[in-house]
Amino acid sequence: MTVESIAAQGRIQSAIARAASRTGVDFNYLLGQAKIESGLRADAHAGTSSASGLYQFIEQSWLAVVKKHGAEHGLGWAADSIGQTSSGRLTVSDGATRAAILQLRNNPEVASLMAAEHASDNADALQGTLGRTATGTDLYMAHFLGLGGARHFLTTMQTSPDRSAASLFPAAARANRNVFFERDGSARSLSEVYSRFADKLGAAGATGGAAEAAPMPRMQFAAQTLNMGDATVITGSGESATDAMAWATSTLGHFRTAAANTQSASLLRPTPDTARLAYMMLARFGG
Repeated sequence: MTVESIAAQGRIQSAIARAASRTGVDFNYLLGQAKIESGLRADAHAGTSSASGLYQFIEQSWLAVVKKHGAEHGLGWAADSIGQTSSGRLTVSDGATRAAILQLRNNPEVASLMAAEHASDNADALQGTLGRTATGTDLYMAHFLGLGGARHFLTTMQTSPDRSAASLFPAAARANRNVFFERDGSARSLSEVYSRFADKLGAAGATGGAAEAAPMPRMQFAAQTLNMGDATVITGSGESATDAMAWATSTLGHFRTAAANTQSASLLRPTPDTARLAYMMLARFGG
């Protein structure tokens, strides 16, 4: 992995950590979701739908969450530009403004905040339907199928876990064959699709199983967190993950390219917390 890609992933993980801290939504869940959706690529685009960005929001879902929560995060101009037709479809009258709002899906900071708010909204709604605390997998189903689809999926699975998921969601199955069908073409059941997502979230979240058990909205974080392998690092003295990654990237560049002496003075004096985070990040990403 190149220094540039290490730095890019570090910035993305920092954006996710900040979104978790600001909204109270579990960091491991948000990280796992981003890994599944885009492989932590902020510019990812789906080939079978309008989905784009770190969290692969389709256009209508993105407009909905920005309309509801944009103003809370400095995007009042975007929220105010989004209208709704009598049929419920969200629209933006000005083409350039619409394009700008949709392009925000590729901004890690904005995408992470909106994904967190979306998860919080879905958790509140699903818990009322299910009569229990929503798990990370429940929330992922709401992101994947929409809230109405997730309710239908989860309530049907409670009574008919062996029912074919593709028969219940034919349009989603056509766009996501790898989710709804085995390699031999046989259809996966509702419980099999659910278990598959649970396994993926558990593997993608940096702490084993944390994504599945995540208590959802408004859990307060004491400090910004950054997940590293089997441990979650908590910054101790106001140092951020961005500071750590910036120092790590600069230091790697120094040793690899023998940078000038004027640069080396600052590179070799990281704070203890910055150095600790940086070395763990480099170990995680194979630097």
